[in-house]
Amino acid sequence: MLYAGAGAAATSQTQAAEIKRCLRSPQLDPPAALADAYGGAVRASVEILVAFNVQITATQAQLTTAFADHPAASIVSSLPGLAVVLGARILGEFSDDKTRYPDARSRRRYAGTAPITRASGTKEVVLARFVRNQRLGDACYKWAFSSLGGSPGARCFHLHRRARGDSHPQALRVLANRLGGILDGCLRHNTPYDEDRAWDHRSQLDAAA
Repeated sequence: MLYAGAGAAATSQTQAAEIKRCLRSPQLDPPAALADAYGGAVRASVEILVAFNVQITATQAQLTTAFADHPAASIVSSLPGLAVVLGARILGEFSDDKTRYPDARSRRRYAGTAPITRASGTKEVVLARFVRNQRLGDACYKWAFSSLGGSPGARCFHLHRRARGDSHPQALRVLANRLGGILDGCLRHNTPYDEDRAWDHRSQLDAAA
């Protein structure tokens, strides 16, 4: 085994040396017109990237200012996983009209995180919603993933769902549904997020695990 390993290492070094030699050897020069065309394409691509970066920076500054000026910004950004970009996206997709959703369930249904339960006889099937606001659903999924690093309660809830047999995406969808309800409560009562209050069921989950 040692001899085979040493031989493989020697072969890899030989191949690496050969590749290096080939790359450093003189190459055929393309026609001047072709070289100029490729050079022009590269310069144009670089200028486009520079322009993109300038516009991205300007948009980020505009978004940061607009979000900070919104009355609900402090509440939205208090939730785990919601910073300026994702928080503004969640707020924008949900709308800031406090009368739009009669209850938290309506908000979760609009986001598409609330599952659909279909029963027939003795059988019951729980399905994910496919007809929904796709942009909001995607934002909620990212929100759930981001919350795992900043909220012990969210992480505990996710692990609990995994232990019950959910896949990682399924557990994130359930977590997103839970977070949507928490956000609804915070906005409805004009109260910032509170970790202990939001996840007061953690002790029960830990005891059941």
